[in-house]
Amino acid sequence: MYFTVIGIARTMFAVQGLKFTVTGAENIPAAGGAVIAVNHTGYTDFIYAGLPARKTKRYVRFMAKREVFDNKISGPIMRALGHISVDRADGAESFRQAVAKLKAGELVGVYPEATISRSFEIKDFKSGAARMALEAGVPIIPVVVWGAQRIWTKGFPKRLGRTNTPVSVAVGTPIAPVEPAAELSARVRTAMQDMLHQVQQDYVHEPGAYWVPARLGGSAPTREEADRLDAAEAEARTKTR
Repeated sequence: MYFTVIGIARTMFAVQGLKFTVTGAENIPAAGGAVIAVNHTGYTDFIYAGLPARKTKRYVRFMAKREVFDNKISGPIMRALGHISVDRADGAESFRQAVAKLKAGELVGVYPEATISRSFEIKDFKSGAARMALEAGVPIIPVVVWGAQRIWTKGFPKRLGRTNTPVSVAVGTPIAPVEPAAELSARVRTAMQDMLHQVQQDYVHEPGAYWVPARLGGSAPTREEADRLDAAEAEARTKTR
C-alpha cells in the first residue's frame, strides 16, 4: 500500500512541477529504528520528509493528529500506511505505539514543534521526540523541509496546481540519545535551526511574500507574533471543548 501511495505521490509531484533538492539522505540508516524529527511549516511536510528514506527503500511511520485519522478519506489511508494517531489531549497510547515501532526497527516521523510554525522559524520543542528516542534507545535524525509552506500552510489557500515550486529537504547527522530529554531536545532544535538557515541561504525568497520569514524580508509573523496567534487559537479551541 505504501509503495502504491508513493507512486501516486510522485505522479502528483510531476504534475505540480515540484523541484526537489535533497541533501544528506545517506544519514538515514539502512536498518534499525530512528526518530525522524521534522520541522513543521505546512500540511504536506511529511510527504516530502519521507523522500530521503527511499534511498535505502525504507518507509517512515509518521505521528499525526487524530483528526486526520477520523477523516473518512485520509483515515483509512493513514492506517493502511502504518502511521500513528495522536490524541493531543492524551498522548500516552501514541507514545507507546511509537516506542514499540522504534524498538521493532521502524523509522518514526515526529514534529517536535507539535504545530505548524506560522513564522516559519523553528518553534520551541516538545519533549516527546527526545523521550521516545531515549526509551527506545535509538538516534534522532533531524530533517528540515523548506518550501512546503508555499504549497499549503495554515491560514492560506492550497496551491496544488502546477506551481513549479522548489522544495528543499535536508537530513542531518544522527544524534545519539545520551542526554536527559530536555538537553537532547535542545540539541536537536539547535541542529535543525542551523540546518534551516543553511538551506535558506541557497533558496530564492520573494521580498514581502507571506511564506518568507520576517527575518528574511517576508511578511510572515515574527516568532513573538506567531506565539500570540497560537495562544489565541488554543484558547478558542479550549472554550469550544
